Amino acid sequence: MTFRDTSRDYEKPLAFSKRTPDGDGIERDVCNNCGLINYQNPKIIAGVVALWDGKILMCRRAIEPRKGFWTLPAGFMEQGETIAQGAAREAMEEACAKVETNALLGIYNVARISQVQVFYRAKLLSPDIAIGPESEEVGLFEWDDIPWSELAFPSVYWALQHYQQSRDLDHFAPFTEPDNWADTPGFEALQARYSEADAKS
Repeated sequence: MTFRDTSRDYEKPLAFSKRTPDGDGIERDVCNNCGLINYQNPKIIAGVVALWDGKILMCRRAIEPRKGFWTLPAGFMEQGETIAQGAAREAMEEACAKVETNALLGIYNVARISQVQVFYRAKLLSPDIAIGPESEEVGLFEWDDIPWSELAFPSVYWALQHYQQSRDLDHFAPFTEPDNWADTPGFEALQARYSEADAKS
């Protein structure tokens, strides 16, 4: 959806072409009629590592990408909400889970798909969870029972590991992504797919 200033009258329809706006260094979609620039910027993903009685809430994805793999509750932010609110909303949507976010756990730059993923530590306010529309299954996992070989995304692995490293800390700096995401254990096939795509481009 292209943002349009509703305080202005547009006499002609939008008609975009690729060019570099004055004072900019990046080619963008610019309207030939009014000069409106349709910025395409990275998306923010908000998520939680939420616990009940020491067990971690996880969801098996019912949608692509990575359908059938396990993830932490997370998803795109919506207009008019904070990141923490978005993370709590995603837990409700994906696992019917009421959570209270606390410490900011990690900020992960996933440049290859133009995302910034932000995870919070959180506590479940009730053990009552259920399958949401984007989940095939939900569960509370002890650390040793986490389905490590079936994780959906590298950032899920990072957030889990960073939770484990900080679980006994009240204060810590938010974690970040590793220098090379492809070094994340269990994601060799995903790394190979991106390498193949890069080789073809």
